[in-house]
Formats: sequence, C-alpha cells, structure tokens
Amino acid sequence: MAQIIAEVSRTFNEFLLLPNRTRTDCSSATVDLRTPLVRHIAGEAPAIELHSPFTSAIMQAVSTPELAIALARNGGLSFLHHNQPVHEQVAAVREVKNFKAGFVTSDTNVRPGDSLGTLVDIMRRTGHSTAAVTHDGTATGRLLGLVTSRDFHPERHDLAEPVGGRMTAVDDLPTVGPDTTLSEANARLWDERLDCLPAVDADGGLQHLVFRSDYTDNKRFPHQVVDAAKRLRVGAGVNTHDYQERVPALVEAGADALCFDSSDGYSDWQAEALTWVKKHYPEIPVGGGNVVDGEAFTFLAEAGADFVKVGVGGGSICITRDQKGIGRGQASAVLDVAAARDAFRERTGEYVPICSDGGLVHDYHVALALAMGADFVMMGRYFARFDQAAGAKVPTRDGFVKEYWGEGSNRARNWQRYGQGGQGLLFEEGVDGYVPYAGDLDEGLALTVAKLRTTMVSCGSATLPEFRSTARLTLVSDQSFQESHANVTLRDTPATHS
Repeated sequence: MAQIIAEVSRTFNEFLLLPNRTRTDCSSATVDLRTPLVRHIAGEAPAIELHSPFTSAIMQAVSTPELAIALARNGGLSFLHHNQPVHEQVAAVREVKNFKAGFVTSDTNVRPGDSLGTLVDIMRRTGHSTAAVTHDGTATGRLLGLVTSRDFHPERHDLAEPVGGRMTAVDDLPTVGPDTTLSEANARLWDERLDCLPAVDADGGLQHLVFRSDYTDNKRFPHQVVDAAKRLRVGAGVNTHDYQERVPALVEAGADALCFDSSDGYSDWQAEALTWVKKHYPEIPVGGGNVVDGEAFTFLAEAGADFVKVGVGGGSICITRDQKGIGRGQASAVLDVAAARDAFRERTGEYVPICSDGGLVHDYHVALALAMGADFVMMGRYFARFDQAAGAKVPTRDGFVKEYWGEGSNRARNWQRYGQGGQGLLFEEGVDGYVPYAGDLDEGLALTVAKLRTTMVSCGSATLPEFRSTARLTLVSDQSFQESHANVTLRDTPATHS
C-alpha cells in the first residue's frame, strides 16, 4: 500500500518567528546577508557567494537581461530562461556580462568611413552614447578614435557625413596599455577629468574601454555580485533535453552558474545530465531541482548538484497540485530538505546550498524560508512586478499591472519541461495572468531587504547562518493568523496635522 507521511504539509502562513534577545552590536546596519550559492567544503569560502539571498525564477516572464543586471547590482543573481534558441540565450548572457565590466568590451563600433546615420542606428540599438572607431568596425580592431553623442547632433549635422569627420582621433586621446589595473585606470579618469579611457595593445588594437560611469555605479551599488574581472554575475537555466548543445555555448558565453529547470527534479534524466556536466565542465557550478524531500535532495547532491531548488506546486502561477495532486507545502519541504542538507554535510564534509523556490507570498515569508534552512530564495511573481521584467505594463481601472505567465502555461510553449509526451502540452500546469505593477526593482527590493534585516535584528541574528541556527518558530492557529492583521477602519485620506 502507499506510504503515508505522518507530518502535515505546511505553508509559510502557518508559522511565525519568536523574537530573540537583540544584542547591542546587532542592528540593521550590521546585518550581513552574504550566503553561498554553490557547493563548498564546510568551513571554507564558496566559489560564488551572493551578497543578498535573492535569485529570480527561470521564467520567460521574469528573468530578462535587464532584470539580471539590476538584481546582480543589488547583490542577487538571475537565471536567464532556456525556453528560447541557444543563440538567443547566449546573447542574453553576453548582454549581462558586457554591461559593467570595469574593462568593458565595446559593443558600439564603427569604421571611419561609416556614415553618422549608421552610427545613430547603432547607438539606438545598443543604448550607448560612446562608439569606438576602429579600422574594421570591430571591438578589437585597430583604434582610430572615439565618437560620442556630444560630437554631433542628428538634426544639425548631415547624417551622410562620415564618422571620421566628427571623431576625436586616437592621437588626441589618452590611452592605457592592456596590463593597466582597474584602479590605475580609474585614477586617470578622475585625475584627467575623462569620461572614457581606451585600453590598447602594442599594435594599437582596442582591448577594452573604461568608463567613469562604472566607478560611480560601484559607489551606488556597493554590494554588486561580480566575477574576478569585475563583470556582473549571471546564471542560466538548462533542460535535460538539449543540454549537450546548450551548456557548452553558455559556458563559452561566460555564464557563472547553470541550473537544471524541471517541475520534478527527482529523476534519472536529471542525474544523468548533472553527471555529464560535471564530467565535461567541472569548472561551472550547476544546480538541480525541484524537490520536496530529503531523499530527493540527497539523490541530486550525490549526482553532483552544486545547489538544489526546493518546491513543487507552490508558485503563485503554478497549478501542478490542482492538476496532478503532486507537491508539498513549502515550509514542510524546506525544513525536510534542510535537515538532509545538514546530514549530507556531516557525512561528506561538503555543504550543498538549498534554494526555496515558490510559496513566498509576503515579504516576511522570505525571512521564514531562510530561518527554516534555505540559503537563498528564488522568486517569480515578486520580480515579475518590476519594470525590468518581461511582461507588458498594462493600464487598468485600478492602476497598472504587469503580465505574468507560468512556464506550464500554453503561452510559454515550454512543453519539454513537463514531460507529458508529444510535441505540446496536453494540459496546463501554469496559468497566464497579471500581477500588480511595482515600479523599479532597485526600490522594491530595497524595501524587502530592509524588512529582512529588521526581522533578523528582532531575532538577535547578525548573519544568515546565525539566523538559521538560533531562529525559533511557532505554529499559527487560524485565530492568531487573524490577529496578525490590522483590525480597524483604515483612513482613505492622509491625516492632517495642526
């Protein structure tokens, strides 16, 4: 007969945190939100660390290059979706890696004989206002000069005129050699009041550009997640069907981490795919999932997963539980998998981080997930609300909304992910809808982080590991849940003060 799990399947709504003693050295300003992204020897530093425990879902409606850039600048990481041709996903990864590198590979390039009209078109396409003029119009050609939007005006100058007539020639430009450090380049930018400084090799070939705006950006976003070359980090989703083609291309493009994306990761197919990636590309971290119990976690960890995603059916856009009767309350799933993660660490000496994916309806649910053992969270609905997400911004009578659709919906056309057989979805496991528009990611995430920090302070924790080890949780009755909410008539207009 079927095995019955005695424990009730519980959600985050069924728990509250109890406050702990807050020390005088524990404040919002001193809370450290760094957390490991990938497998590492217990007690040693991980190869990749998040500065804030947030990742965005592997979804068409969520993780665009624009959102990946914004989230990495705020200390988190996006996983660009794989429900697109390989070359398009590769281009998306490169867009993020080239956005802010300290030493930037120029993507706005022309030849001196190209017309100003051609230059205008290129600048509109890339969104950049500085172009390198090289002998062959490539990012690594022999540098002949620079031209910026301040050197001409589309309405005042003849757009048929060659770029060479408006550029600043290389002989009149300060340049640095290819071995110059970023600190040295930044010093020259400020000492000589420059906006851009080209780095060229001994033969005059363009290597990189360094921009003053990147220095300012670093000061505005001090917790950016970057690689050794100071480029923003970005992840990419992969599937168990075309991974042998997709993974090499993503690695070559510079993806920092991969994640197998499946509605049910407890499968031989995913174990085989993980083993293949670890054999052929041992340098690239790769996550697995999704799972809801400790047995499945151990299965993927032993297959080589560098982190494991937890959650089946708990997403706001997901109807897998309705359609198939499969899943588990997210709180129960995280608690169970966290216990297996800790047992795996004790047995092997290796720490494999876990990600809580789904079931995060309110900001305080993030704190609960982390207290229950998650190293970081992955969210779809939350990030779909922001300007940087893919969905269209739509006006309604009650305000703006953003389009949001699940990977299991017909709109996503992601039939491979759900393994229903055939060349299409026989039934949907996700829906197509809307979420309230929430503006810019920078502001929205800052508010959520502020809530997380103050919650940790109330629980007497200055770090996430301390939070996990000392948090106290209590179950919530229906009456205490109701007691948690405001129970007065709220004002319709702001109060006035005399």
